[in-house]
Amino acid sequence: MNNLKIGIVGLGYVGLPLAIEFAKTRPVIGYDCNKNRIDELCRGIDTTLEMDECDFKCVEKLEFSNDINSLSKCNCYIITVPTPVTEAKQPDMSALTSASHMVSTVLSEGDIVIFESTVYPGATEEICVPIIETGSKLKYNKGFYVGYSPERINPGDKGHRLKDIVKVTSGSTLEIANIIDNLYSSIISAGTFKASSIAVAEAAKVIENTQRDINIALINELAIIFNEIGIDTEEVLLAAGSKWNFLPFRPGLVGGHCIGVDPYYLTYKAQSIGYEPQMILAGRRINDGMGSYVAKKLVKKMSMSGINISNSNVLVMGFSFKENCPDIRNTKVLDIYNEISEYGIGVDVFDPWVNAKDALSLYKIKMINSPKIKFYDAVIIAVNHDEFKQLGKDGILKFMKNKNIIYDLKYSLNKSDSNLRL
Repeated sequence: MNNLKIGIVGLGYVGLPLAIEFAKTRPVIGYDCNKNRIDELCRGIDTTLEMDECDFKCVEKLEFSNDINSLSKCNCYIITVPTPVTEAKQPDMSALTSASHMVSTVLSEGDIVIFESTVYPGATEEICVPIIETGSKLKYNKGFYVGYSPERINPGDKGHRLKDIVKVTSGSTLEIANIIDNLYSSIISAGTFKASSIAVAEAAKVIENTQRDINIALINELAIIFNEIGIDTEEVLLAAGSKWNFLPFRPGLVGGHCIGVDPYYLTYKAQSIGYEPQMILAGRRINDGMGSYVAKKLVKKMSMSGINISNSNVLVMGFSFKENCPDIRNTKVLDIYNEISEYGIGVDVFDPWVNAKDALSLYKIKMINSPKIKFYDAVIIAVNHDEFKQLGKDGILKFMKNKNIIYDLKYSLNKSDSNLRL
């Protein structure tokens, strides 16, 4: 294990923290196909905000490159590229297959390839291994070996960093499984869990977020029911939470790179073997529909309050998929924006955490630098950024007309300070 020279393929939210942590004790080459990303990292700049400038200064054995041939000096490759879904909610493994092919061109006899990207059970050996075999002309478990250790990075969470989260590991042979487990054990303070097979590790990852997705879907459905009954959802949850074993989930938008995506990988696999998932897909339908529900609820409330819809303006506060984080991958705030816009309502999106260029290039959303004063008929607090909590009701009312609606999706304000809550 001591002679392993690590090559990290993909330097986003997962790959960069991994590269920096490994580079504290061994040589690491971090590769990313995005040249601008590499240029920024070479200057100690991380636009994901996961790493600070001081983190870069703590490592001397880390090299960044956008030349795949630079990885030929490595003998252990860790692939951390994104695995999203298509518009049809099918797995999109194009980045993963591309990375597998690239690594195959620099692979040498005896090298190890470890995958961290989320996939369905069996995908590593069914999809990635054949690509590597073809490109490298090496035989699986003879010329090269494979492992799977699913990422558990939680963007924006400064309390649970890479080394603080137990790492699931696995390998294509018992010996390789031990090597991989020891490798991660060298940087993970919280310890590791060695799975019995690659498929078990893949399945463990995909159900972690599927479980959360289903639980949140239940609470979202309850929130819809309680809204119709006229009961405050948070009050119900607080009352129920007085029982020791009640799980403290809250309603909300389910976006991001994991919870809103991973279940589709599992349902795809299930359908491919002839089983039609019921509960998982039901939860997905509920959570994917929450943006539309919020928008319609707001427009109805505005109309009932005597606000002229055709001449109205709405401020959406927050665009990232979660609080105190710039990540806008699969943000469900977009659904709110699109639905409200269809009514002919003017919509401004404000988020101090999000790069405006990213929002424009990815979603064609022109974000504002700051809200207008006394301009908006309604505001939606969509993301619970600290900056928004600090504003409070008085700060938010500065942006509002005298007749207004405040829709608090995140319980940022007191119940009495908003007109609508989830």
